[in-house]
Amino acid sequence: MAIKRGNPPGMKHARATVYNHYVRVDQPKSMIFVSGQVARDNEANQVGKGSMLEQTRQCLRNVEQSLAAAGATMADVVWTTVYTTDIREFKQIVAAREEFFKDNLPTSTMVEVVHLADPGLMVEIQVIAAI
Repeated sequence: MAIKRGNPPGMKHARATVYNHYVRVDQPKSMIFVSGQVARDNEANQVGKGSMLEQTRQCLRNVEQSLAAAGATMADVVWTTVYTTDIREFKQIVAAREEFFKDNLPTSTMVEVVHLADPGLMVEIQVIAAI
């Protein structure tokens, strides 16, 4: 399988450490779709109340755990969608993402929403991976 990640020539890329403008996947063996992950631990307890950074880290740990169960890693992620209740906390979300996505950056969309599934949840992340 060939995966090409990149950015169009001449297009300014303000957040080059967080995402790519495009990812091309040729003939993947499998596609993995991970449901939106929220800041809950393995016992379904909410993690990081009031902290966008800690909640984002927990979401990404959950994504990583789901991918591993499906036979993939964070390096296989080609698409992310982030839902947040406070876009002003964008820098905290980016900081957490940079801990989990070092290379092989996915594409990304971030959307501010009014509420998530439960009170206190501030961020939800879903991904698509190709292996």
